[in-house]
This record gives sequence, C-alpha cells and structure tokens, in this order.
Amino acid sequence: MNFHIRKAKKDDAKQILNLIIELAVFENEPNAVEINTEDIISSGFGKLKDFSCFVAETNEIIVGIALVYSRFSTWKGRILHLEDLIVTKKYRGKGVGSALLDKVVTHASDINAKRVCWEVLNWNINAIEFYKSKGADVKQDWNVVHLNEDGIRNYMSKLKV
Repeated sequence: MNFHIRKAKKDDAKQILNLIIELAVFENEPNAVEINTEDIISSGFGKLKDFSCFVAETNEIIVGIALVYSRFSTWKGRILHLEDLIVTKKYRGKGVGSALLDKVVTHASDINAKRVCWEVLNWNINAIEFYKSKGADVKQDWNVVHLNEDGIRNYMSKLKV
C-alpha cells in the first residue's frame, strides 16, 4: 500500500473529523463527538494551537491520523500526549498505524519529550497488542479520571467564588 505521513493542514479538518467520528462509533459512543470542523481549525490551526496532527494520506484521502499535544509532568518535564491514533478500518493492518506512531515518537524526540503517553480501552485487545509490540508499557494500575462538563458545572456551583 502506498501512503505518506505529513503534518495536517487546515483543509484536512473535515477528513480529520470524519475519522474522529469513525473512532467514536468503533468505541460504541456514536453520539459523543461534540466538535465540528470549525473547532478543529481554530484549535489546531489558529493563533493558539491546542494540538498538532499528523495524517496518513493515500491518493489525497486521509486514512489515518495521530493527534498530539504537549503536557508537563511534575516528575519528568515535557511529555507528549497522544490523544488519538486512528486508522480507518479498511487500512488497518497495512502499516499505517506503525508509520503514524513512528512519526509521533520522532516528534517527541524532536521536542525533547521525556515520555509519550496515551490511553487505550481495556477491551481493545488489537490496539493493546500493537502498542506492546512497539515497546509501550500498558499500565494496569492507573485509573483515568474525568470531570465532564456537567461535573465542572456542579463543582463550580458548590464553590463560594
């Protein structure tokens, strides 16, 4: 299969969103995606960039993405967070995910990150095995903690600000 990896452009926003929606469907959360192409453009390609994105492209069609952003670890310093690595179903198992992960790790090295981190659902055995095959340490002893929008509102309502 012939594809190449490149940094995403503003014009890629619609195809990036389509892959995000495909991932949500795969993760049994088809209605969870709240963002739109304008959000992707303003957050990834505006004045203040919240993320970077790499795309795998073949024949001008984006078949995979890796969306990353920098974080700071109080123990390590700069780390790179891989928010999502998505490969459209038809192109899985053809090296696209490996090439995208290679690009993420190269980017982490370029920015002197001390660690690359991400989450994977415990039922996504194919992804877990893929990451382990790349040398990743899949932690079993940490829980992911979220405070969603309603939770933030409820929390704020209890503060005396």
